[in-house]
Amino acid sequence: MRLVNGLLKPDEGEVLVDGVPTTQLKTSELARRVGFLFQNPDSQICCNTVREELLFGFHALKMDMDDAARRVDDIIDEFGFNPEDDPFLLNRGTRQLLALASIVVLETPVIVLDEPTTGLDFRECVKVMSIIRRLHEHGTTVIMVCHDMEVVADFAERVIVMSDGLVVDQGPTFEVLRNRHTLEAADLVPPQIVDISLALQLMSPTLADSAVAHANTLAEMRAAIEPNALAVPFEGVDR
Repeated sequence: MRLVNGLLKPDEGEVLVDGVPTTQLKTSELARRVGFLFQNPDSQICCNTVREELLFGFHALKMDMDDAARRVDDIIDEFGFNPEDDPFLLNRGTRQLLALASIVVLETPVIVLDEPTTGLDFRECVKVMSIIRRLHEHGTTVIMVCHDMEVVADFAERVIVMSDGLVVDQGPTFEVLRNRHTLEAADLVPPQIVDISLALQLMSPTLADSAVAHANTLAEMRAAIEPNALAVPFEGVDR
């Protein structure tokens, strides 16, 4: 992740952003193209008020401050912040939202997220990921490191699985999450709904080539599993 935003430079190989190697770009130039959300918001927040925090990136990048004020006002309304609040007195979930908002407000074409839902309750997780999904739908490239397979299943379109510094597998989310060899190689526990689909295929050979085996989205998988789960014989199980 730090290779993408220029905090680290590659010892070998290349990291390209918009087709340009990061070694040819200043960190300040990359900051205009790649927004970075740290796992811990306290590693990112540094100002005395919410408004100052949201304006910080504009000052650092020497961007137009009239446009910055307009964007910050819009973000404050969208996220429901009190602009005069002390960021360090906010709860963990709200600090995470503020750190995300400080990236979103800069409107970078790429956003890199390090475990964006860590430490959040369900409601906060849904709010953060809904904002991220909306950004993606409007054209932002989102790169997310995540160990929560339920979040991956709900939101990721494509995944790259890494283990011990090596790429184990990559491709459409459910194609990868259904690969037993990948799951074993990376010690991954699939989301419950994927686990159910894998179990159904083993329990009923007729399902091995059904919609359960070929679903490519969470909605398709749920729709395929619901009618088939009741049709699977559970021999020796006291219902």
